[in-house]
Amino acid sequence: MKEKFESLVDHLMGNGFFLEEAVEILEKTLIGRALERTAGKRSAAAKLLGIHRNTLQRKMVDYALAPARTRRKPARGERLAARKRRKSA
Repeated sequence: MKEKFESLVDHLMGNGFFLEEAVEILEKTLIGRALERTAGKRSAAAKLLGIHRNTLQRKMVDYALAPARTRRKPARGERLAARKRRKSA
């Protein structure tokens, strides 16, 4: 394993990759594979990677692996109005 990694490092350095690019490639690939192994379950993927779920979600957005989640909690008045509509129906 160490020999393969050393070979990869030599390849990246020989082809003019900067550290930031190499880290992005590695993180993006690891995150993608973790999501595949966990059938898209973000909490399980984060646990597999040893990072917090919020960190995983941020990196997924950064690397365009998933759209940003924009769920918002309805305001109290909206929840009450929805509850009244359900009761009257």
